[in-house]
Amino acid sequence: MVRLATTGHMDVTRTGMQLVRHALETLLARYSGQDLVGYSCIAPGADSVFADALLAAGGRLIVVIPSRDYRWTQVGPAHAATFDRLVAAADEVVVMPYDTVGRSAYEAANRELLRRAERLVAIWDGSAPTGNGGGTADVVESARAAKIPVDVVWPAGVRRTSTAG
Repeated sequence: MVRLATTGHMDVTRTGMQLVRHALETLLARYSGQDLVGYSCIAPGADSVFADALLAAGGRLIVVIPSRDYRWTQVGPAHAATFDRLVAAADEVVVMPYDTVGRSAYEAANRELLRRAERLVAIWDGSAPTGNGGGTADVVESARAAKIPVDVVWPAGVRRTSTAG
């Protein structure tokens, strides 16, 4: 069994996401014929694109949700249909034991992703951690500190709409 967690930027441009999707398909093809399991918080952007690519590759999706109120307080109208579709497609949904979303809930969800995975797929531009504890660079840093191999996916031409972590 291959267990991959993901982290990634939420603000990759639409064109960039197409490049990322193709790169993820190539990466996931390495595991063809193996029992592939992917862990994602299915946030907008990179997390959801990973989840879709994983499912298309025949993998099993495990969703990790930071808090009990996350769907109703953090999932905006533009992402709601994708979020609900991915939750419905998941083999398992893990909801962290927090009533409300916040830094502690995000950090706990990221720790849970890393605890369950043997590799991290980071859709990441290499930017430094922002210090908020829940950003992409923070998860990459935690994975590396835990000696979890990190596959960085950032194809040439990918851009973000901001520079936030």
